Amino acid sequence: MKTKKHHLLIWVLLCLTLLVSSIAIAPQQETAAAPKTDAKLTAIKKRGYMVLGVSADYPPYEFHKTINGEDKVVGFDIDLARQVAKDIGVELRIKELGFDSLLGSLKTGKVDMIVSAMTPTPEREKEVAFSQPYLTVAQKVIVRKGEENKYRSVMAFKGQKVGVQKQTTQEQTAKDELSGAKVVSLEKVTDLILNLQQKKLNAVVVEAPVANAYVQTNKALTLANVKFTNADYGCAVAVAKGAPAYLANVNKTIKTVQKNGQFAKWQKTANTLMFSKQNFWQAYGSYFLKGTGITIVLTILGVFFGSLLGTLLALMKRAKNKLIKGIAVVYIQYFRGTPLLVQVFMIYFGTQVIHLNVSAFASAALALSLNSGAYVSEVIRSGIQSVAKGQSEAARSLGLSSKQTMRLVVLPQAVKTILPALGNEFISLLKESAIVSVIGVGELMFQTSVVQGSSFKPFLPLVIASLIYFALTLILSLVLRVFEKN
Repeated sequence: MKTKKHHLLIWVLLCLTLLVSSIAIAPQQETAAAPKTDAKLTAIKKRGYMVLGVSADYPPYEFHKTINGEDKVVGFDIDLARQVAKDIGVELRIKELGFDSLLGSLKTGKVDMIVSAMTPTPEREKEVAFSQPYLTVAQKVIVRKGEENKYRSVMAFKGQKVGVQKQTTQEQTAKDELSGAKVVSLEKVTDLILNLQQKKLNAVVVEAPVANAYVQTNKALTLANVKFTNADYGCAVAVAKGAPAYLANVNKTIKTVQKNGQFAKWQKTANTLMFSKQNFWQAYGSYFLKGTGITIVLTILGVFFGSLLGTLLALMKRAKNKLIKGIAVVYIQYFRGTPLLVQVFMIYFGTQVIHLNVSAFASAALALSLNSGAYVSEVIRSGIQSVAKGQSEAARSLGLSSKQTMRLVVLPQAVKTILPALGNEFISLLKESAIVSVIGVGELMFQTSVVQGSSFKPFLPLVIASLIYFALTLILSLVLRVFEKN
C-alpha cells in the first residue's frame, strides 16, 4: 500500500515539474523567434531597394573590374549582398566609402548594411548588430622575398615596423601578439603594400585571401611562416541595431548559400575575375577620365559658389551693424580654423542626423563651397581695401550711393588685385578636392585607389594621378595668366 502511494506521489510531482517547465520554456521560445518584420525591413521593401556600404578596394572580397567595357563592383561580398536583396525582393544599390566611414554611414542611415570583410568585435557590437559569420579566414604576414627566414615566430618582430589596415582585427592582432613590434595603421591595403615595397615597413598583416592575391601577383613579396594564437576570424554582415527581422533574413540567406555550396562558387568566380589578365590602359583608363571629370566639376562648383559666398561675407565684415559683422567674423574663423576633412564628415553625416538624405557628391560640393567661401572672403576684403579711399569719396561726391559706389567703382578696380589670389584658391581647391574621397565621391584620388586595389599596382596609379593633377594646374595657371593680362 505504501509502495503504491509512494509511486502515485512521484507521478504527481513529475507531472507538476513538466507543467511548470513547459510554462517557463514557452515564453522563451516565443522571445527567441524573430518577428516577421520590423521598421527597417518595412522601409527597405517600401522604397524597393537596399543600400550596401562597401570599401571596394579589397579583392577578392569586393573590387572593381571592367567587364565587357563596363565598370562593375564584383567579389563574393557583393554576390552575397545581392542574394540578400533578391531574397527580400528588392534591388541592390552600392555605395562606396572608405573603410573607416562604413560604421558611421550605417549608424546614420546612409547605408542599410555593410558587407566588407568586417569582423565582429566587442567594440563594434556595441554600435551595430552582426549576422552569423559567412566566412572564416586566417591572418597572414606578407614580407619582402628573401626576408621570410627572418620572421619565423611572433617574437621575431620586436622593433620591426608592421603595417595593418586601420580599425581592423589585424590591427588588434598585431598589437596583441607581435610582441615589441611598431604597429603602423593605414587606411588602405594598397598603401601598406606600397610602404612594404619601398622598405618603409618590414611586414604587413592581412587576411589570407588578400595576402595570397598580392603574393601571386607580385614576385617581390612572399608569406612569412608565422602562426598567431588567435589566427582565425569570422567575417559577418553588419546591420543597424533594432532590426531583428532584417537580420533574420540576412542570416537565412547566409545559411542557405553556405549549405547549397553557392558561396564557394562565388569565391571561385571572384578569384577568376581577380587574376584575369587585361591591358592596363584598356581596363583602367576610363577610371582616370571619370575621376578627372568629377574633380573638375567639384572644383568649379566650389569656386563659383565660394566666390559668391565670399563676396557676401566680405561685405558683411565691412558692415557697420555689429551683429552682421560678428556673424561674418565667426563664420570665417570657424571654417578657416577647422580641417576640411572634419567639415566634409560633419556635412555628410550631420545632414542625415536631421533627416536630410544628402548625397555624397552634394555633401562634397557644399563642404568645398563653404570652406572656399571663408578664404575667398578674405581675398575679396583685401582687394577692396587696396582701392584708394579717394575713389569712393569721388564717387560719393558725384551723387552715387554707397551701394552704387561699391558695385560700379570699387569692385571693378579691386578685381585686378583679387584675380591672382582667386586663381591660387582655384588651384588649391582643385588639389584639396581629393579629401572628399573618404565619403565615396568618385573624384580622381578615389578612382586612383580603386585602380590600386584592382590592379595590384600600388605605385603606378599614383604616378598617373600626379601627372593629371600637374596638367590640370598647369592649364589653369595659363588660363588665369591670360585673364590677368586682359
